[in-house]
Amino acid sequence: MELDHIVAIAEFEPLARQAMAPAAYDYIAGGSWDELTLADNDVAWARHRLRPRVLVDVSEVDPATRLLGHAAAFPVATAPMAVHGLAHPDAEIGTARGAATAGVPFTMSTMSSCSIEEVAAAVPDATRWFQLYTQADRGQTRELVQRAAAAGYGALLVTVDLPILGYRERDRRHGFELPTLGNFATADPPTHRDVVAEGYERLETPAHASLQWSDLEVIRGWSSMPFVLKGILTAEDARLAVEHGVDAIVVSNHGARQLDRVAATADVLPEIVAAVDGRCEVLVDGGIRRGLDIAVALALGASGVLVGRPLLWALATAGAAGVERALAILREEFEIAMALLGVADVGDLTRSHVGGPSAT
Repeated sequence: MELDHIVAIAEFEPLARQAMAPAAYDYIAGGSWDELTLADNDVAWARHRLRPRVLVDVSEVDPATRLLGHAAAFPVATAPMAVHGLAHPDAEIGTARGAATAGVPFTMSTMSSCSIEEVAAAVPDATRWFQLYTQADRGQTRELVQRAAAAGYGALLVTVDLPILGYRERDRRHGFELPTLGNFATADPPTHRDVVAEGYERLETPAHASLQWSDLEVIRGWSSMPFVLKGILTAEDARLAVEHGVDAIVVSNHGARQLDRVAATADVLPEIVAAVDGRCEVLVDGGIRRGLDIAVALALGASGVLVGRPLLWALATAGAAGVERALAILREEFEIAMALLGVADVGDLTRSHVGGPSAT
């Protein structure tokens, strides 16, 4: 495939759909309940209107930045996503290689096709972060964290918005079951078991329904990695996160796969940035599809964005080369947006560059 002919990351999705099994495609594409938030995530960024400044020297535009203390070619990291092997045989290794070539951090999911160590060995010099689902067995949770630290992962993102699985109709219709998970290849964790309920088969989610704020200090003590909470949607929880000493938060509704009818992340980002008030770093995911979305996110106060589904569509289409191409498109779009906004450096993007949401 001539990847140069793909000029927008949205063009990867129909190609991925052709390449993937229907149940696998729906597992990645789907949201929860009526998928109202899923649709809202994708359009919310476009409701914000940009405010360009003119007669600014943009002969040299530098999109580079730092995220969680690590260099990034532009303000993007990959979002943690489960079982990349559903999209392509190279699985997380393919995504990590594409991200490394593009110069952005790769985030490894607990629920991965490959293991923590396999990805580290494949891209030893790349920036890698690890996303944690706590397990019913605290010892097993600690082992995951320590494995990630030993393998050189540079940040720990603890997902806090999945005490139980959201109501995902697409998966229920397919009777979808996750394949073998790389991080549990030598054990059958009791928190990942097949059960039959109401006539369909599904996979139980990681058992951390009892996870509380008081548990965070213990988890943080297991490594020296920057400590991040992923899944914050309210100012109240953002303030609590700061009070508990986190290094960063990710404003996220889990790709609209958990509670439907919650706000799109673009709409709650300003209140969360205000609540944090510079006391920790703020990242955001959910519906990032254009370089313009990245510009809006930074203007609203985020330091960077996490991109999810589009990179799996790109992986399904062309492996690591597809991921690299998708990220190259986003970077070019973002650089053009910076120049047209009158911004030569990422740090110069401010609230003054974006207006309120449009009614249309």
